[in-house]
Amino acid sequence: MRDVVSGIEAHARAASAQAEPDNRVHMLAVYGAFALIAAVVFGTLSYHPF
Repeated sequence: MRDVVSGIEAHARAASAQAEPDNRVHMLAVYGAFALIAAVVFGTLSYHPF
């Protein structure tokens, strides 16, 4: 029984370690998108065509 539990724990650790860089890239993409949207919004607010 201990072998099964330790195998499951090892698999969970390997899966979380493998998914960690994907999470970083995903969060970087989300924050980058928000920063781009904020830059466009604040850029258009400061633009006065008339």
